[in-house]
Amino acid sequence: MDWGFTNVVASAGGTFQCACFVMTCHHCGACYVEFFPNAKQENLCFERLGVPAHVLTDNMKSVVLHRDLEGQPVWHSDYDAFMHTVGFQTKLCKPRHPFTKGKVERLVRFVKENFLAGRTFYNVTDLNRAALEWCDKQNGIFHRGSACVPNEVHGSECAQHLHLLDDSRELQGYLCPLRKISFDGFVNYEGRRFGVPYQYTGSFVRVMRKDAWLYIYSEDLQQLLVSHEVTWSKRDRFCKDQYAVPEQPEEFPTAPVKTQATMLPEDELDRSFEKFNFSKGADSDD
Repeated sequence: MDWGFTNVVASAGGTFQCACFVMTCHHCGACYVEFFPNAKQENLCFERLGVPAHVLTDNMKSVVLHRDLEGQPVWHSDYDAFMHTVGFQTKLCKPRHPFTKGKVERLVRFVKENFLAGRTFYNVTDLNRAALEWCDKQNGIFHRGSACVPNEVHGSECAQHLHLLDDSRELQGYLCPLRKISFDGFVNYEGRRFGVPYQYTGSFVRVMRKDAWLYIYSEDLQQLLVSHEVTWSKRDRFCKDQYAVPEQPEEFPTAPVKTQATMLPEDELDRSFEKFNFSKGADSDD
């Protein structure tokens, strides 16, 4: 697996950078491509091709911090826990030796030259939908390098060495990263801010993006608080009735009300200016 980066020209003017996550099967050449606003660990995806025994990658900051005196990798603590939870091992490429994982390096270049060149799209959902169709097309044709059709081999031979992601609570903690709601009622995810009902301000929530939608759950994943459609827009996304005052319980009398009081009409005269009423003093002298 690897990351690639491309510049996107915004419709309103200016450019911004987005990250492209690529993964390829070393045996059959099956590929998977997905685009994100940034290249963070929480965006690593294993749902499409399955979880292998080993993943070959370079020395990314989100994977390894450095190497010790014996040359052994010192894993990023979050990534180390992620590996053990998902159930795979990581093999690092030799520094400054790009030929070690040439297949995925070539895939990054192929995506840029074949898929991205001259492409237009509306939002991240539209781009990822096109990328998935492009992957299905590439996986369905004959590859001379692996001498097979990836879709035919990956489902039979490669599947014997893969396992699917389980639905354990530990794994959900990585698929739905923890976020804290800001003082003004927003959650920051992938560089964008998404609104949450204001009564949850200051609380912790779990956030997960699935296809075209972003789902915001309670910290224990028991309640869906709100969902948003995902776009590339940098503008804050408000939710319905985000700042509405929550309905409060109201008490009603349990016995007939017999006591009665009378309310008098308010005096329309503003008494703060009464001391400047000089005509009143003149009348009293007469």
